[in-house]
Amino acid sequence: MHDRKPVQSWLTDMDGVLVHEGQPVPGAPEFINRMRASGKPFLVLTNNSIYTPRDLTARLSRMGLDVPEESIWSSALATGQFLADQRPGGTAYVIGEAGLTTALHAVGYVLTDFAPDYVVLGETRTYSFEAITKAVRLINDGARFICTNPDVTGPSVEGALPAAGSVAAMISKATGVEPYFVGKPNPMMMRSALNTINAHSETTAMIGDRMDTDILCGLEAGLETILVLTGISSRTEAERYPYRPSRIINSVADLLDEI
Repeated sequence: MHDRKPVQSWLTDMDGVLVHEGQPVPGAPEFINRMRASGKPFLVLTNNSIYTPRDLTARLSRMGLDVPEESIWSSALATGQFLADQRPGGTAYVIGEAGLTTALHAVGYVLTDFAPDYVVLGETRTYSFEAITKAVRLINDGARFICTNPDVTGPSVEGALPAAGSVAAMISKATGVEPYFVGKPNPMMMRSALNTINAHSETTAMIGDRMDTDILCGLEAGLETILVLTGISSRTEAERYPYRPSRIINSVADLLDEI
């Protein structure tokens, strides 16, 4: 791999990198504190569209991670920005929670089920069959189909949960229309994050625990990619992919001396 410029900005995934099963990853609080003290731009990324940045800041704080609201970038925020760029002042029928509805309101969108420009699907704890049926009919009537992220399952204490990607597949099967996914591994998620902190791809690193989302997304956006082994992908699994991260480390604790 060619030599890269020194890292001036950091992007990091949240689940599996900073927290795991509701607990902070060892070294993660120190990592966040070191980044904040350095003054270097950074963002914590998540494909989960349920929570607002304020919600996530509070949740992380309870785990000992001091991450300010402005340092969080979610697929909901990226979706709001994407829609505002594509069709300013548009309308949308939304299946999702406060993280997504707040992001769309913030960019001036009107949420409606009357001939919306878009059907926007995000994560929710309670997918309603009635809401899904409404989405199918609106898409059949011409609404464009957007989904915040392609994850088919999400983690929980009890085990895997169906996520937005699974529900999107059901809606696609019923309508014959594939959604446009805004979140990782779409490099647009990464580029919108870079723009948010005025960072450049040549001097930014992406830290993630999943080869198929975090590392792929960072790679396609031209970033240095760092796989940590505290989440989904193992070193052995990483070798099976046709692409490789810039490097593999045990955890973010290994990066403290680089911040």
